[in-house]
Amino acid sequence: MRIVRLGSPRVQGEGTRIGTVRRPPRGVPKTEFASRNWYDVWFPNLAPSLETMKLGQKVSTPTQWAAFARKYRAEMATPDNSHAIGLLAALSHQSNFSVGCYCENEAHCHRSVLRQLLIEKGAKLA
Repeated sequence: MRIVRLGSPRVQGEGTRIGTVRRPPRGVPKTEFASRNWYDVWFPNLAPSLETMKLGQKVSTPTQWAAFARKYRAEMATPDNSHAIGLLAALSHQSNFSVGCYCENEAHCHRSVLRQLLIEKGAKLA
């Protein structure tokens, strides 16, 4: 499994690209999401809620980032989300796929927290 920036060029062997974003890319027809390297499958279940996403977009200090990460982790601790993370972690040992978000800087994106959650569930990352 890989953690990627959606819209970036795909790497060889990346497999299915899963978009863990709240909203689809703007101005792109659904039929072109995959061909433009956005994602093959949209899985908003692992995206931050709208409220949490807005909190993350305003982050400018380490304290604010910690608050965002706590809130996102709490959302991902719900049974449905936790099971989804566990499923992806298990599949990572048998399949090539990637998960991602649009944010340019992974250090200030929910995908960095999602990476840690997947690792905590035993995911095999490339």
